[in-house]
Amino acid sequence: MGSNTAHRGNRHGRSEEARQAVLEAADDLLAERGFAGVTIEGIAARAGVAKQTIYRWWPSKVDVLLEAFTEDMAEHLTPENLGDLRADLRVHLARLAEFLTESDPGAVFRALTGQAQHDPQLAARLRDDHLSHQRTRDALPLRRAVERGELSADLDLDLALDHLVGPIYYRVLVTGTPVPRTFTDDLVDAFLRSHGVR
Repeated sequence: MGSNTAHRGNRHGRSEEARQAVLEAADDLLAERGFAGVTIEGIAARAGVAKQTIYRWWPSKVDVLLEAFTEDMAEHLTPENLGDLRADLRVHLARLAEFLTESDPGAVFRALTGQAQHDPQLAARLRDDHLSHQRTRDALPLRRAVERGELSADLDLDLALDHLVGPIYYRVLVTGTPVPRTFTDDLVDAFLRSHGVR
């Protein structure tokens, strides 16, 4: 087996099994105890690795949580290509809402966002290094629809994304209102009507 296969996503030579154990432990502890209750010591004990091992791979608990959250987003929130804009958006927005409100990674996101209000460096990292990648993924159904001719080639992607995902994040982070499937489906239908999509 070539070295690229053996160490994919593992450029520091860290054990992939131990790395995943650390990331899962961080997710679990944050969901159970909140941001302040997560410590490197606690993560190490839960993951069954030495504290020094974690510090060799990540400078702080924030770095562990950011990596866990980013991997979870990429895994769970890459939109499917169903070949139809309405179906693509309905599935993706429902999945986004469920991820943010009901999953352990969603709890990580809410905790990091709260912490970012007091930590400008974390806020910049969360926004520029992590959420920007999700925004690129969120745009995939729209880009595909433009290529298929379902949406106009001069579509303002940023504005479209704000209309589609903005209300979900607003409910999750500001009002705490539930985000049921009927809500996300209505967002999609309103967006499609406004762009003349049947």
